[in-house]
Amino acid sequence: MEKLSRYDADGPAWYWNNISMNEHTGTHFDAPAHWVTGKDLPSNTVDAIPAQEFVAPAVVIDISAESAADADFVLTRDFLENWETEHGTIPPDHWIALRTDWYKRVGTPEYLNLLEDGAHSPGPDAGAVEFLVHDRKCVGLAVETVGTDAGQASTFNPPLPAHSILHGNGRFGLQCLTNLDKLPTFGAIIVACPLKIEGGSGSPLRVVALVEGEAA
Repeated sequence: MEKLSRYDADGPAWYWNNISMNEHTGTHFDAPAHWVTGKDLPSNTVDAIPAQEFVAPAVVIDISAESAADADFVLTRDFLENWETEHGTIPPDHWIALRTDWYKRVGTPEYLNLLEDGAHSPGPDAGAVEFLVHDRKCVGLAVETVGTDAGQASTFNPPLPAHSILHGNGRFGLQCLTNLDKLPTFGAIIVACPLKIEGGSGSPLRVVALVEGEAA
């Protein structure tokens, strides 16, 4: 951040700054163009995605206990189908929000959870993402971890399935969210409007969840 003026000789009545940052910094939005699989899709950048697609309902899938027991917990299709048996079928055109309670690690080394062999954090395998994209027609995947993929997903077959499958099918990603533990399983509306960066592959943003009768 570069200060331009702050009620001083450069601007006696106003305060403003120049800012420079990576598109994929902090809480951020991944557009399809972020990944090579989505590079040739139409309307694949943040400035070209229709604005109505930035507001969508969410299904919150709680994997916090599994993630606490195993930082490398892998979400599978079998897990999702068993979850549906208990909670109901995932509707189409919803964000899939994975509650891991990972945001509670922010500010500690356990957030990135880097070891000699790389990061260790939960995430989906290819079967789970294929199921969510093709069978449940999700809007995208929303997570509290640094990325939509598991920390060790570069070793998966295929590698990095969340990024590859989501963006190759025109779906979106949200990373570094907080407070998913405060949302109901069904019923929340997510508002996730990225900056309208020309040709942008993603954007930092402030994500808001709306719950009937309360602020979240």
